[in-house]
Amino acid sequence: MGKLEGKIALITGGNSGIGLETAKQFVNEGAYVFITGRRDLEVAAAAREIGRNVTSVQGDVSKPDDLDRLFAQIKREKGKLDVVFANAGISKIAPLGKITEEHYDSLFNGNVKGLLLTVQKALPLMPDGALIILNASIVASKGSPEWSVYSATKAAVRSFARTWTMDLKDRRIRVNAVSPGFIDTPAWYATAAGEQRLHMMSESIPLGRPGTADEIARAVVFLASDDSSYITGTEVFVDGGFAQV
Repeated sequence: MGKLEGKIALITGGNSGIGLETAKQFVNEGAYVFITGRRDLEVAAAAREIGRNVTSVQGDVSKPDDLDRLFAQIKREKGKLDVVFANAGISKIAPLGKITEEHYDSLFNGNVKGLLLTVQKALPLMPDGALIILNASIVASKGSPEWSVYSATKAAVRSFARTWTMDLKDRRIRVNAVSPGFIDTPAWYATAAGEQRLHMMSESIPLGRPGTADEIARAVVFLASDDSSYITGTEVFVDGGFAQV
C-alpha cells in the first residue's frame, strides 16, 4: 500500500520539473493523477513518461474556460479530487524602474489568479478531509534584486495557505505551502545567464548545492499523505537552508 493509495490528484504544471516529478511519485504511491500544461505536446509527452494512472489535460490555469473544461473532465472520469497540488506558475525578473504592466499582469495572472481559480473551482469535487498544497517559494521570505513582482506573487500564495486553512477548517481540508529554494530544473537552462545564476547561488546555500525536483516532490508527497495529518496552514521550506540562516 502506497501513501496515496486510491487517491485522485490534480497537479497543475505537471508537464516538467517539479510538477512532473511529483506526478511520478504520486503514481508510485498509489494515486491516479491528472496533469495540466499549457502546451499540448509537452503535457502529452509527460503523461507518456509517467506511463500509468495518469491523464493529461492541456490548459492554462489563468483562463477560466480551460479550468472549467479540466474540472468537467475530472468529474466525468473520476467524480472527485482528494489532492490538489497547485504548482503551475511562471517566473520573470525585472528591476524596479523597468517593470511593465505586461510583466506585472503576466505574473499575477499566472501565479495568483490562476492558482486562486484552480483551488476555488476544485472545491466542489473535494470531499471533506481533502488536501491542498500550494507551490510558493523562498523568494517570499528573501529580498532579491529584480525579483520584486515574482516575489510578491509568492507572498500572496503563502498568505492563501493561512487564510484558506481558516476558510476550510469546518471541512477539515488541510492547506499547506511548499517553498522550494534554488532547484535544478530545465527552466534554469533556457538561457546562459540562468544557468550561471544557478551555479553562483550554490555558494550561498548552506548545503552547497541546488536542490532537485525529486526532493521537492518528496516533500509534497509528505504533505499530501497522512504523515502530515496534524499539519495545516504552514510553509515547508525545501531550500538547503538558504532562507533559514
